[in-house]
Amino acid sequence: MEPAAAYGAAKAGKVVFDPVAFFTHPRTIMRLLSWVFSMVVFSCIVNEGYVNIGSERLLCVFNKNADACNFGVTVGVACFLASAFFLLLDAVFPSFSSLADRRRAVLLDLVCSGMASFLWFVGFCFLANQWQATSPDELPLSQGADAARAAIAFCFFSIITWTVLTLSALRRFLSGSHANLFTWQHLDAAPGHARATPYPIANGATIVTTKPYQAPSFTETLDPQKLTQQQHRPVAPAF
Repeated sequence: MEPAAAYGAAKAGKVVFDPVAFFTHPRTIMRLLSWVFSMVVFSCIVNEGYVNIGSERLLCVFNKNADACNFGVTVGVACFLASAFFLLLDAVFPSFSSLADRRRAVLLDLVCSGMASFLWFVGFCFLANQWQATSPDELPLSQGADAARAAIAFCFFSIITWTVLTLSALRRFLSGSHANLFTWQHLDAAPGHARATPYPIANGATIVTTKPYQAPSFTETLDPQKLTQQQHRPVAPAF
């Protein structure tokens, strides 16, 4: 469970960075797994995803479709860099004192994680379809077959990790949007637990006072002479 704080993180300056707690956090583990899976996908395609069959031209092992290899490499590199970026962002996130900056960071994480999940799903379906259409005659001695299967498998694993990160970002965004955060609860109370209240004046300046408004007392010291005049005042008859 996330702590009850601003978008899943404590107030800035209240928590010292703990490397052990950071790298054992479930979100950090998902980031690292996504980083490794992305690296495996594009490394397999770049190193063994192209074969030379009877000519000097290199052909993609996925049904000789260069678009399949290019798509896998592009998504793999992009998600590799995105994982590293958000891993660094998670490390500095608690130091953000502005609620607007935290909201933008969580929203960026939500959008990018959702997009990465979709791209990995498309990549998995695309590579699996092209690999299924590849005949054994096109790959003599099963050249590049292990790399192709590994790329497809880690595309599937990447769908899981990025989906988990999307749900985590969504929960952080909703918790930060629904909670009444960064209001008077997180500020240091004024002396005597009085709340500072601004009062505008005519020249445009503002006076801040911590003394609450008090109504005049119900009992007043009345003038005896006024009481005597009220007692001798004639009262009009009521009909």
